Amino acid sequence: MEPHVTASDLDTVTAAVEGLLSLARWVWANGWWLALIGTAGLLAWEAVQRHLTAKALSERTYVELAPTSQFAPDAEQIWRQGMQLVRAAGSGRWWIPRRARTVRVRLRADGERALTYRLEAPASAHALIAQTPYGPRVQVKRAAPIADKRRDHVVRAVLTLHGKPGSRLRDVPLDPDPLQPLLDAVAGLSTAAGDLAEVCVDISPASRWHLAARRWTTMHQARQEARREARREAQWLTQDTGDNLPVAVGKLLDPAEWSGRPCGQMVISPRPKRMERDEVLGKLAHTPGLVRVQILVRCASNAEGQAEQRLARIGAAMDVYAGASRLSSLGWSLGPVRFGPDHRPWRTRFDEQWSTAVMRPARGGWAHIEELAGFLKPPTIAARVPVLESDMPTYEPGKALLPQGWYQSPDGSERLLATHEDDTLFEVQSGKAGWGKTMRAQVHAVASAHNGRGLAFVDPHGDSFAVVARYLAHDDLMGRIALFDLTVRKDTDMLGCWNLLDMSSRQPAHEVCAAVVEAFAGALGWADASAPRALTILTKAVEALLTVNAAAVAAGKPQAQATIFQIRPLLTDPLFRGLVLGMLDPQARGWWITGFADLPKDAVSIILNPLERLGSSPVTRAFLGCPVSGYNLRRAMDSGQVMWICPPGTGPTDRLLISLIVHDFLRAGLSRRDLPEKDRRPFRFYLDELISLDQSDSHVLAQITEQLRKFGCRLHGMTQLLHRLSPDTRSALMQNATNLSTTAGSVEAISQITDQWPAAVTPADVAGLERWWHYASFTVAGKRVGPLLIRGPELKETFSDLAKPGDAAKLRRASHANTGARPLSEASALARAQDTKVLAFLTDHSTPAAATATATPATTTETGETYA
Repeated sequence: MEPHVTASDLDTVTAAVEGLLSLARWVWANGWWLALIGTAGLLAWEAVQRHLTAKALSERTYVELAPTSQFAPDAEQIWRQGMQLVRAAGSGRWWIPRRARTVRVRLRADGERALTYRLEAPASAHALIAQTPYGPRVQVKRAAPIADKRRDHVVRAVLTLHGKPGSRLRDVPLDPDPLQPLLDAVAGLSTAAGDLAEVCVDISPASRWHLAARRWTTMHQARQEARREARREAQWLTQDTGDNLPVAVGKLLDPAEWSGRPCGQMVISPRPKRMERDEVLGKLAHTPGLVRVQILVRCASNAEGQAEQRLARIGAAMDVYAGASRLSSLGWSLGPVRFGPDHRPWRTRFDEQWSTAVMRPARGGWAHIEELAGFLKPPTIAARVPVLESDMPTYEPGKALLPQGWYQSPDGSERLLATHEDDTLFEVQSGKAGWGKTMRAQVHAVASAHNGRGLAFVDPHGDSFAVVARYLAHDDLMGRIALFDLTVRKDTDMLGCWNLLDMSSRQPAHEVCAAVVEAFAGALGWADASAPRALTILTKAVEALLTVNAAAVAAGKPQAQATIFQIRPLLTDPLFRGLVLGMLDPQARGWWITGFADLPKDAVSIILNPLERLGSSPVTRAFLGCPVSGYNLRRAMDSGQVMWICPPGTGPTDRLLISLIVHDFLRAGLSRRDLPEKDRRPFRFYLDELISLDQSDSHVLAQITEQLRKFGCRLHGMTQLLHRLSPDTRSALMQNATNLSTTAGSVEAISQITDQWPAAVTPADVAGLERWWHYASFTVAGKRVGPLLIRGPELKETFSDLAKPGDAAKLRRASHANTGARPLSEASALARAQDTKVLAFLTDHSTPAAATATATPATTTETGETYA
């Protein structure tokens, strides 16, 4: 049935049409008023938005994230940190405009620090950014807003994501660190030139309306592209169009076309390709983790051209993210002229974004948290962070610095790293023989001597003083150098002496006794359980001779003092012993009267045998057998002397001599208890071939590292095989070492050092090092730096300006004069005559009544000689 249209219906439609036409005529007549009102409303709205944005962005909080050297986050921790930052960006009061809801990640390099990592967020979000999922390996510190000085040259850049709307940046692995290219790009900044480089990554939560609009636009563009592609395919299939040159040429070349197309053949146009939503939208398909991002870069310098070069390097560093999408600089070039954020009107917009962190991303500023993972964490353990001047100073002669090694920065420049004297307490060097350990120690020693510090360098090889002499031959050092060279052979060679029992300095007798006994016990393997009688006899003998020496010094006859070689007549000569007993108090004399007589026949041979071996060498007997010492380690410590000690070798007897020297270092260090802490001058002890000195029953090296720091003493130890040291010594050295270094060597030896650098350097890395190259870690201002790959310093290279080869002989003469050295023949004669001198002194000063107690056990020495 046909619908019936009445006249009233027509009147209603007519009235409606006339009303619409009247409205259109009114709008046309008053459109400019409407446009004016609309424009005013939009301007008012924008003004309100700007005011609220400025107010919100003026209330910001700042924190700095400082990672430890072992910081190694995983992907889950980075995801949580990213989501936490998104939450922080969206926090704040309801009236805050979306453009002000941002979190800024600021990466800053200024030549003083390699790359600082800061977070800037709304003040209400402080609790969110002050706690990170990275745990204790990242320290969060509250920071202040940055106020930079003005630089002469400033360049700017805006990095935006270029690519299809849903395409992603490259998935950059976490090892090596994604920030490594940026670290390399900002390496070598000069603080003197005012160099500065900053990258700011601003993140804002994705707006639902903006995201919906972006998705619709992306789908619409994909459909349009699909239709265009379908039309292009149809044109190729439809060959009736003679206007298509390729089709026409194809017909001419195809004989089948010459006969014409069969009648009735139909061509069906292809349909547009079906669009899969997730495939087209890509990262835009899923809301979680999707953010708006803008990346701003600014470089500045007072040197012309530096800022531009640095900006270019940062741009190149961003290529690490290039995949289906990439980060590229916004702007365009016309010949040599670049139009972009550095030029107006774009510069005003950039400066506003830079100073306020307002979010105004360029087209395509959508990213997923996973794409930005490299920016969501500080540098990790996988990053090679360059060592800057603020981290570790460059060596300069005349300053209180110790040169450590040549370090090559990522930009190719090389500088000689140094540590502060007061920071360098204990150092352990390990590695192959001849690979540079001793040379590094010599460089240290020369630098420390020129710094006015005291030291003792024990060189078992005996040739190092000739190498360093030209660098120490300066007038201000002549009076401080002391040489004790036991490698001499000629009668005319000069030799200083050391009486272990010398009481001229009036040091406490019990300390001297303990040092001598412990030195012998350590070198010979004596212990309370294995050799209690030997320890007792030696202790009583040393106590008795120290009493004699104290009396000789008090009588003004220091030349009559006994030495360790007078222990032999004390134990074997009844007359000599009786006179010594006459100098003792009744309590000390009692042991000799009652205990010594009851000893078995072979009781004293264990004491005499090592003394006989020491005395068999004329050089060692001359060194240890003279009454007054030129060698006085405590005096050297307090006066800042530079001592060079060259033992005759590393054999069993030589190890005993070096053991005496090391124990004396412990005794001298502990004796500084009588000085106020501020008066204890630092003193360094350089000791090569630690294995030969480390005895299983003597832990003197461990005691030095554990006890002497507070007394101003420092130890530098060198060894080829660290694992051959006793566990106690090795543990103490590794526990207290401020510096560790190793050259190439066996994996077993190297691993003792590399185990202290977990995940940083492997034994394989070290094993392949060339000669003079080291891996080393240092302590600077209480912080560990490294491990670093360095080239060991050499004397000629480091101190070429200090070399005075013509004055080396003069230095040697001064070093002998400072120790009271004598020709070897004269010193040997003096040592051989000391029994007679001591006996003469005892005859004049001993109490006669005591000589009656002279009971003696029959004793047989190693040579078979019997003493009654």
